[in-house]
Amino acid sequence: MLIVMKNNASPEQISAVEEEVRKLGFTPYAIPGSQRTAIGVLGNEKQVDSITIEGLPGVINVIHVSRPYKLVGREFRQTCTTVEVGGVKIGGGTLTVMAGPCAVESREQIVSTAKFIASVGAAMLRGGAFKPRTSPYAFQGLCAEGVQLLAEARAASGLPFVTEVIDEKSLEVCAEDADMLQIGARNMQNFSLLKMVGQSGKPVLLKRGMSATVKDLLMSAEYIMSEGNEKIVLCERGIRTFSDASRNTLDLCAIPYIKAESHLPVVVDPSHAMGVRDKIAPVALAAVASGADGLMIEVHPNPRAALSDGPQSLDFECFAQTMKQIAAVAAAVGKTIASAK
Repeated sequence: MLIVMKNNASPEQISAVEEEVRKLGFTPYAIPGSQRTAIGVLGNEKQVDSITIEGLPGVINVIHVSRPYKLVGREFRQTCTTVEVGGVKIGGGTLTVMAGPCAVESREQIVSTAKFIASVGAAMLRGGAFKPRTSPYAFQGLCAEGVQLLAEARAASGLPFVTEVIDEKSLEVCAEDADMLQIGARNMQNFSLLKMVGQSGKPVLLKRGMSATVKDLLMSAEYIMSEGNEKIVLCERGIRTFSDASRNTLDLCAIPYIKAESHLPVVVDPSHAMGVRDKIAPVALAAVASGADGLMIEVHPNPRAALSDGPQSLDFECFAQTMKQIAAVAAAVGKTIASAK
């Protein structure tokens, strides 16, 4: 349920409505707007009798919300959300490029990468310090040391960074230094972790699970936002299908669908979708043309020597060429490339 207040409703009237919602056993969630305030009613799986609320002073309308994802849905908020990460805006008509290696391997690797991607127009640095891998014998990341190296790369390049958290311990390590926390595909429905990153207040990049529907993704975002954290960016990174032409199947259809269903910005990870270096640029351009608010691209100074995801990582020269193509397509669809401060 969404309670729409009159544009001249007083703070006392708004508080009275919130108190009435609590008396009914639900949770009020105020949504300030440019002209009026709306109050979302959370915790109601079934339709609530709205007669009592409609008669309260200051109430202009009561709307029954049909979608299970209430806070992240367009029924609750019509205007598009822009998420700011270390001075970089994601959404709002710009295209934000996040780039960097799959895993942080050394100071030289991450600092040189950060400086280079900044020089050719990337606005954010990505890099994994904690690496959940399919094989227990694969490189698991530098963990806390990796986070410190990302912070050094940020200082050297001026780029804010996003890095993945996989559990409570990694969240404690990353929350202090990271500009944005990433929830990977494998943890998209780790609901206890979603609640914790929601409580952290940090911007969150939420990746779609490998076998998840768009509804599943939006419901996971709802977990984060229900904890009071509205700084959420959704990420389409491909899903598993019967096709063996690429590492995953990039669901381009999901981009316009999500933007119609949700007010949250959407970025696309063409690297994990394709898994093949020379096919990443065309997929990235298609994502921009489909309305994506950003891209997340894996870049490594020497992909053949990478400890993680080398085959899908671009080298510096290839990334520079790809950025030129991205800028051209972005301009064609009326977007500008976001930049760091």
